[in-house]
Amino acid sequence: MSDSASMLVQVIEGALLAAGRALTVAQLGELFEDGERPSAADIREALGVVSERCEDRGFELCEVASGFRFQVRQSLSPWVARLWQERPQKYSRALLETLALIAYRQPITRGEIEEIRGVAVSSNIIKTLHERDWIRVVGHRDVPGRPAMYATTRQFLDYFNLKNLDQLPALAEIRDLETLNAELGFNEPLAPAANDAAQTGDEPDAAATSPATLLDGEPSAADHGGHAGDAADAADDDDEASAGPGVQGSGQ
Repeated sequence: MSDSASMLVQVIEGALLAAGRALTVAQLGELFEDGERPSAADIREALGVVSERCEDRGFELCEVASGFRFQVRQSLSPWVARLWQERPQKYSRALLETLALIAYRQPITRGEIEEIRGVAVSSNIIKTLHERDWIRVVGHRDVPGRPAMYATTRQFLDYFNLKNLDQLPALAEIRDLETLNAELGFNEPLAPAANDAAQTGDEPDAAATSPATLLDGEPSAADHGGHAGDAADAADDDDEASAGPGVQGSGQ
């Protein structure tokens, strides 16, 4: 490896450690002056070297929707999680079912989620998903009342170590939402009834942008008012966690 290539690898390693967040190839290129800026191909090649250097270490280089980042290996979660004294709470089943429906059937309205699940969606669930920046409003259905249509965000992909929506487990490969629950790294089993909810709902009938392009832009606030959830969802909402399961490590 030439001196310039070795320096590029070191710069990328240092930048990713210092940033504490994912960086794109373009952002890494902006670290250099115009006259010395490496090509995107050179940066990707250097990222490959960085990834190889992480082998057999407790952290890895991961590419997610927002770019590249260092993170603790998921297999080390049982030990690394002990750095935090408080025991993280688990997300409610109602929230996970709602999130799964948005992820797989986006864009989808609150009413469509309720029709599939068979129960009302608590306003606290929608509020919690917005506070996590996991969902955003991407438009309004052209029907009376113009209900908001929800889709997932780049933060949702980053949290679950996904580069794009295509990396979600295929619905044809999922027998129930408990399987999806394990795929996404949650430990709390989901309600058995959620299986039918994920597989029997009708597709949204309005023309909409493809899920991949719905990720562009910043999350926007939804209207949370006036729609009461069922008693079971309301009880679950009190237990929503402020931190996710396992160790989603990027040095933060």
